[in-house]
Amino acid sequence: MQSLWMLFASFMFAIMGVCVKLASEEFSTSEMVMYRGIVGVVVLAVIIRMQGGSFRTTMPMAHFWRCLIGVVSLWLWYYSIANLPLATAMTLNYLSPIWIAVWLFAMGWWHAKNQVKWPLLVAVAMSFVGVTLLLQPAFHANQLVPALIALFSSVLTAMAYMQVRKLGLAGEPENRVVFYFAVMNIVAGVAGNYIFAGDKPAVWHPINTAHGALLLLGIGVCATSAQIAMTRAYRLGQTLVVANLQYTGIVFSSIWGVLVFGDVFSWHSWAGIAIILASGVAATFYNTRNTERGKAIANTDPIASEV
Repeated sequence: MQSLWMLFASFMFAIMGVCVKLASEEFSTSEMVMYRGIVGVVVLAVIIRMQGGSFRTTMPMAHFWRCLIGVVSLWLWYYSIANLPLATAMTLNYLSPIWIAVWLFAMGWWHAKNQVKWPLLVAVAMSFVGVTLLLQPAFHANQLVPALIALFSSVLTAMAYMQVRKLGLAGEPENRVVFYFAVMNIVAGVAGNYIFAGDKPAVWHPINTAHGALLLLGIGVCATSAQIAMTRAYRLGQTLVVANLQYTGIVFSSIWGVLVFGDVFSWHSWAGIAIILASGVAATFYNTRNTERGKAIANTDPIASEV
C-alpha cells in the first residue's frame, strides 16, 4: 500500500502546477520558489516539533546534494510551466520515471543481477505513451529553449527522486528530508532573484491582492504535502511502481485543465487516460503478486504494493 502514497502526491502536485501557472503572471520564478520554501519551512517545523522529532541529521552532505539537485530541478520546472503550455511542461517533466527505469535497467545489466523487471518497465513505457496521447505537446520555434530546459529538469528530477529513496532507506524521516529541501528553496529563491537581476536592483513583487497571496500559499501547501507523500512513497514503496503511479498526475492535471482553463478532450486524450490508469493498475498488481511481501498479504489486501 505504501507505493499508493504517490497517488496523493500526484494529486497535490497537479494543483500546485495550476497555481504556479496562474501565479507566474504576478511573480517571478525565483519568488515562487522562495515562497514555496517559506510555507514549507513553517509547516514542517510545526509538524516536526509536534511529533517530538529532531532537526539534527547524521547525513548533512546527502541532504545537501539532494537539496541542490532538487531545487535546481524545481526552479527549471517552474520556469518551463511559466513559459510553455501547461500540458507541454507537465509532459516533459513526467519523463523522469523513464530516466529512473533506464537507470535501474542499466544497473541491473551492469551488475548482472538479473533483477530487471520487464513487466514494470513495459508499464512505465506504456504510461508515457498514454501521456503523449493525452497531451500531444506541440513545440513552436520560440519554445525550443524552455522545452529543452524542461527536459533537463526531468533528468534532475529523476536524480533527486533516487537520492530521496537513498535517504529514506538510510532511516531519514520524510519530514526532515522535505524540511531541508524547503530551506534550500528559500536560499535558492533569494539568491536567484539577485543573480538574475544582473546589474539592476532585484525586483520583489508585492503581494497586493488576496488572489496572489492564495496562489502562493497554495503552491507552498500543495508542494509540501505532495513532497512528504512522495518521500514516503519512495522510502517504503517499490521504486518502479511509485514512478509509474506518478503518471496519474497527468490525469489530475487534465481534470483541472477542464475545470480551470476550459480544456476540451479528444478521443486521443481519453485513450491516454485509459492507458495511464491501466498501466498503473497493472504495475501495482504485478508488484503485489511477484514480491515475497506481496504474496504474503495478497489474500487480505488485493491492491497492496508494499515490499
